[in-house]
Amino acid sequence: MAHGLRAIRALWHDVPRDLRRPILLMSLAVALVGVTYGVTGVSAGFAAWQLLLLALTVLAGSAELLFVGLVGAGASPWLAAAAGILVNLRNSVYGMAVSPLLPRGWRRALGAHLVNDETVAFATSPAPAAAPVPTAHRGRVATFWVAGIGVALGWPVGAAVGAGLGLVVSDPRVWGLDAVLPALLGALAVPAIRAGRTLAVAVLAAVIALVTTPLVPAGLAPVLALAALAVVLVPGRSWPAQSDAPGGLA
Repeated sequence: MAHGLRAIRALWHDVPRDLRRPILLMSLAVALVGVTYGVTGVSAGFAAWQLLLLALTVLAGSAELLFVGLVGAGASPWLAAAAGILVNLRNSVYGMAVSPLLPRGWRRALGAHLVNDETVAFATSPAPAAAPVPTAHRGRVATFWVAGIGVALGWPVGAAVGAGLGLVVSDPRVWGLDAVLPALLGALAVPAIRAGRTLAVAVLAAVIALVTTPLVPAGLAPVLALAALAVVLVPGRSWPAQSDAPGGLA
C-alpha cells in the first residue's frame, strides 16, 4: 500500500502544473455523471451490484449509459450490448494515440483499460514549448495515469452513489447531470480544434451528429459522426499547420 501511494505521488509530481486542477475537476465531473448512470440504471431495473460491476469492468461511461438506457426502453440486452460496443470502437483509435505512453507487460493491459475520452484528451494536450522532450514525454505518461486513476475511481464511486439515489429519484434529468459529460468533453476539445484539418473534422462531425440524431437510435449519431475523419484523407497544402494555430497540438 505504501509503495502504491509513493508511486501515485511520484506520478502527480510529474503531471504539468497547469493540468493538475483540470484533472481533479474532470474526476469530479466523471463522478457526477456516474451518479446519473447509477440513477438511470436503477430506474431501468438493474440491481446496484450489476451497475457497479459494469462500472468497474467496462469503465466506459457513454457505452454504459447507452446500454442501460436501451434496456430500460425495452431493447434486447444483446442489441444494447452491441450498440455499446459500437460506440466504444473509438477507443481503438484512442489506443493507437497513447500507445507510445504505455509500458509493456501487465501494466500495458491495465493502461489499455484506462483509455477513454478524458485520459487521451489530457495525455495528448500540448506540452509547454520550453519543456525538453524527455520531460514532456514523462509528463504525458504521468498525466495519462493520473487522469486514468481519477476516472477509475470517480466513475464507480459515482455509480454507487447514483444507485442509492435511484431509489429516491428516478429521473436524473431533473438534476441536469446528464449534461455534465458533454460539457466536459467539449471544454477539453476546444484548445485543439481552432484551426486546420482538426477544425474541419470537428465542424463536419457536429453537423453529421445534429442531422442524424433524430433519425437513428440513441447513441449512434456520434458513431456516424466519425465519418468526418475522412477529411484528413483530402490532399492539398491549403490546410493551416496545426502547430501554427493557437492552441494547436505540438
